[in-house]
Amino acid sequence: MTDQLSRVFAALADPTRRDMVARLTEADHTVNDLAAPYDVSLQAVSKHLKVLEEAGLVTRTREAQRRPVHLEAEVFDLMTKWIERYRRQAEERYSRLDAVLARMQDADDPSSTNPQEGTAS
Repeated sequence: MTDQLSRVFAALADPTRRDMVARLTEADHTVNDLAAPYDVSLQAVSKHLKVLEEAGLVTRTREAQRRPVHLEAEVFDLMTKWIERYRRQAEERYSRLDAVLARMQDADDPSSTNPQEGTAS
């Protein structure tokens, strides 16, 4: 996978990584903080973080003895634009389908046609 969008979606395909990202939306965390709720080794958590880093979703910095993990929220703009484009297309298709169904219903409903008024029988 060479494009960033593919790397981001692949990284978020794992539920543990999605949970880590969700926790990072609240605040930066250390690897130990991120590892706490999981029954896995620190090495496994580090591997998850490496995948998130390679996708551009997180960065690690150094603050004295701490190495906090920071969420790079700008990457979500890329995903949002991609999703939004297809959401708009789907909405347009559904709107056209609604219009067709409404016309079909009007054609089948005899009460929806207006009889001519003022004509003698």
